[in-house]
Amino acid sequence: MTYPEIPRRSWVQRWHVKGIGGTVVLLVLLVASSQMTGVDVGMFFSNFGQFMNLLVRMSHPAWDYTTVIIQPLLETIQMAILGTTIGAAFAIPFAVLSASNLIHSRLLRNVTRLFLDLVRTLPDLLLAAIFVAIFGIGSTAGVVTLAIFSFGMVSKLFYEVIETIDMGPLEALESVGASKVTIIWYAVLPQILNQFISYFLYTLEINVRASTVLGYLGAGGIGVFLQRSLNEFNYSQTAVIILATLVVVLVIDGISNHLRRVLL
Repeated sequence: MTYPEIPRRSWVQRWHVKGIGGTVVLLVLLVASSQMTGVDVGMFFSNFGQFMNLLVRMSHPAWDYTTVIIQPLLETIQMAILGTTIGAAFAIPFAVLSASNLIHSRLLRNVTRLFLDLVRTLPDLLLAAIFVAIFGIGSTAGVVTLAIFSFGMVSKLFYEVIETIDMGPLEALESVGASKVTIIWYAVLPQILNQFISYFLYTLEINVRASTVLGYLGAGGIGVFLQRSLNEFNYSQTAVIILATLVVVLVIDGISNHLRRVLL
């Protein structure tokens, strides 16, 4: 006796059901999280008119203000480059001390990683506020803040890359009695150089964006002028600053992508 074959649902039908179920779960989580955190979603829609009013007021940029912000914009770029370079330079030795395949002392690795975790725990806005209080308003506070932020971020990325390298060249140099510095220079750095450049450029892109916000706290750069225009409700100048920052970010992003293709 033969039984009729039950037709199986096609993959399109299965994915359709999964998509509906996932959407329902996402909506439930959004509603639950908004209630737990006290977020008033309706306020966004009720105040949407004010948001559109700001956009309208910013739709007429004061182009003559461009000559005023060129110098602070260049200062912002310099802050990002200098802070990233300093942070990445200090990150290299700490990344080596954190790598389990290079440092066999668990105590040393754990202490180093704990220190790096503490550095990454500090928000960049908090660091900027602290260093503005120490060094005063200016680019020095911004550079130090970006250097510490870059140090914490890049060091973690570096030691994770180091732990994935091929151990063959290291074991070969160890067998002939090479020193630790020689092993790192000839067996480790050549394997991680491409990732090092990539992570450095990625951090630089982040710092260009972050330096604008840090300047808003007084850490130098274009952010100081952004704060001034917002405090004076001069949204036409604010629009020029935002557009100029956007252009800089796009240019640096293009340069970074080009360098990645050339160097990697």
